[in-house]
Amino acid sequence: MDKLIITAALTGAETTREDNPNLPLTPDEIAGAAVEACRAGASIIHLHVRDREGKPTQCGEVFGEVMEKIKARCSAILQVSTGGAVGMSAAERSTPLQLSPEMATLTTGTVNFGDEVFSNPRPLVEELAGIMQKRGVKPEVEVFDAGMIDSALRLVKKGLLQEPLHFDFVMGVPGGIAADIRNLVFLAESLPADSTWTVAGIGRHELPLGTAGILMGGHVRVGFEDNIYYEKGVPAESNAQLVERIVRVAEIHQRAVASPDEARQILGLAGR
Repeated sequence: MDKLIITAALTGAETTREDNPNLPLTPDEIAGAAVEACRAGASIIHLHVRDREGKPTQCGEVFGEVMEKIKARCSAILQVSTGGAVGMSAAERSTPLQLSPEMATLTTGTVNFGDEVFSNPRPLVEELAGIMQKRGVKPEVEVFDAGMIDSALRLVKKGLLQEPLHFDFVMGVPGGIAADIRNLVFLAESLPADSTWTVAGIGRHELPLGTAGILMGGHVRVGFEDNIYYEKGVPAESNAQLVERIVRVAEIHQRAVASPDEARQILGLAGR
């Protein structure tokens, strides 16, 4: 079993300071949270950024500033979001890819997202995949429902994605696949044999699905993008606190945690 890769999703596009006053928003705050999470055991930092008003933005300058601040202080893999926020244009969503990060997310289908629709029509998905391929960016295929796995495999047949693939199962979003361990097993067993995968349980599902992911040989995502609480009714103090908890769970189950360079080896990023 590979060492455990922990992803810290620090900010997201939907969470606000009203949800949790400890949410990092400015470039300095996001970079500081990334360094703390990396020191706690995260090897991938999943990045969204905000503008001066705290609203989600795909501005390349802001992404670039945050990325440089993180690189100056830790060696974590930086994974930018091409999802942005619901309603953003294709041009906006692709902007951070111009910075040639090591990884980026690629959602391969449209999904109801609470009261909104996270739109990912096939032409947009293929455009984003093509840009990633051209710039040498490793996609993390974001799966909100089972059909998105099949959509990713179609992209392989078209030459837009290369195996082995890495997937992220985002489970518990209203409108997407339910955060149920049976569903997690089903998703994991639906992948090509050489794939790697991460599970991101939304809200109260973060810890039980993360524990299942550890036991099943997958990897785990935690952070304020997905969950703002440490326990019921108690806001988490930081992203690092959520990372530290999943590290302890891994230690209990005798699963070693991967360093950033070990994660690069597992994901095929070494030498990129």
